[in-house]
Amino acid sequence: MAYTRRDVLLSAAGLAVGAGAVAAELAAADEKPAEIERVATRGRIRQSLVHWCFQKYWPIEKMARIAAGLGLESIELVSPQHWPVLKQHGLACAIASVDMSPDPPFMKGFNNPRYHARVIEATKRSIDAAAEFGVPSVIAFTGYKYRDADDPSSGEISPDEGIKNCVEAFKRVLGHAEKAGVTLCLEMLNTRDDSHPMKGHPGYQGDSTEYCVEIIDRVGSPRLKLLFDIYHVQIMDGDVIRRIRQHKDVIGHIHTAGNPGRGELDADQEINYPAVMKALVEVGYRGYVGQEFIPTRDPLAGLKQAAALCDV
Repeated sequence: MAYTRRDVLLSAAGLAVGAGAVAAELAAADEKPAEIERVATRGRIRQSLVHWCFQKYWPIEKMARIAAGLGLESIELVSPQHWPVLKQHGLACAIASVDMSPDPPFMKGFNNPRYHARVIEATKRSIDAAAEFGVPSVIAFTGYKYRDADDPSSGEISPDEGIKNCVEAFKRVLGHAEKAGVTLCLEMLNTRDDSHPMKGHPGYQGDSTEYCVEIIDRVGSPRLKLLFDIYHVQIMDGDVIRRIRQHKDVIGHIHTAGNPGRGELDADQEINYPAVMKALVEVGYRGYVGQEFIPTRDPLAGLKQAAALCDV
């Protein structure tokens, strides 16, 4: 099924509705934040919390206290207006988003000349903000394959054309990123899960690891890397650990979530996260790992579990 822009925005706004109240432990943490148990202690995996997954539960101040208390190092994909709050709590912003309002940033991307001027301008603004505050990376997307991203009946951009368009557009922005010392991270997304607009993205062109790596290789800039989202890679490609080893030189950022369902990293999902994290350590990955699961229960308990599981 194809989603309209309205479907995506409405669904994203209501992600956490019905998930239940925050547990008593979280209320206690508000009073005594130092009592939040630090679970990420080894330092071999630099963990980050992805803002959009938890914003329905915690305002930014509370989120920052929780992240720092658990031993996480970052809150990412959060508005620049909140970056000073992160700094106050000793946190970084691992990767910045790109404001394509009123559209979700993953719909109208680098693969479509129709949107090049807009996406390049927005990306440059994000690069400048990131450079000023010391944010190392900015997210990027291929975009949907439809010639009008809002209209699947408008015809499709072919895979080869999509690569060509992406390469041309990235070359127009990478010089800016190189001068600023900021890395763009191109995310691969799955197109198989059509149950929810934030669990899968039917119509997204960059829906395989190798497709995105081809774009990165053709651009040939050290400031364009791959956002390797383990959840999306598992759905579309599988063979996660082999792909980490194969593409270690172009991986710039990591995201997590349980599959199926994009829920917690628990025993009800199929990805062996400790093994995947050990593979990242083995290949020398020193970037961030963003916890990007959608809570289905107490968000603090789920985040504690995920942070402990990834602390290999």
